[in-house]
Amino acid sequence: MNEENPLAPSLRLLWHGLPAPEKGPRPRLSLPQIVDAAVALADEGGLDGLSMRTLARELGVGTMSLYRYVPSKTELLNLMLDSVSAPAAEDSEAVHRGWRSALEAAARSTRRMFLRHPWVLQASWTRPVMGPNSMAAMDLRLSGLHGLPLSDREKMGVLSAVDAYVMGLVRQEVLWQGAAEESGMTDEEFWQHQVPFFTAAMASGRFPALTQLADDTFDAGWEEDFAFGLTMFLDGVEQTIVRRRGGGDQEQRACMSGPDEPMGRPGRIG
Repeated sequence: MNEENPLAPSLRLLWHGLPAPEKGPRPRLSLPQIVDAAVALADEGGLDGLSMRTLARELGVGTMSLYRYVPSKTELLNLMLDSVSAPAAEDSEAVHRGWRSALEAAARSTRRMFLRHPWVLQASWTRPVMGPNSMAAMDLRLSGLHGLPLSDREKMGVLSAVDAYVMGLVRQEVLWQGAAEESGMTDEEFWQHQVPFFTAAMASGRFPALTQLADDTFDAGWEEDFAFGLTMFLDGVEQTIVRRRGGGDQEQRACMSGPDEPMGRPGRIG
């Protein structure tokens, strides 16, 4: 006996939506209504605070009624992930300004998505069930790399590296935001408690590189750190492209970047 594709329920809902009722009254709920409510609940309380029971209560229906629309929380989560993956309007606009603008816009919109929906960091997205929104985002980002001297595998590698950078830094930021609540201490109090130990450690001579750090070394905020790291990454991609195109003069870099991008790189993305 052939078993149904275990991803089929999610894929059918993602690509075809709810089936039309064969008879009887029209469904009380729409799929976007269900997904939007689930996303709002997860935004407020994380995935631990989301269940089919709580979602049904939020929608004003019985839990068993909700299962007639979405078979389980697994399918619900796949729908939610695809919903928040839709490309932003600025991503589409940036593609026309060249590959660097396209990658920067993708990185920034991904960061905003994670910060707006931190529960996505809890989801296992290593093998996503691709829906129309997530495929549209990937297609758009690949189109931003069109014409570069990179193989298709390398282009996907660049996109994966951007996502990994954004996800790693945002994870730190989200954890930092929750640290004060979990510990009962403000960030300033947390570090002040360690000052006597830091002072003694520095005076010991065991940490010469740390002792020589400038006073403002740790003053950068999350946005500044993000922008600086992204600039360093894009500079590396740019150097690879310049090298493969056989030179690094200003004319070649202008052609490489696109008609609307300034020649050279900005000192920092702001």
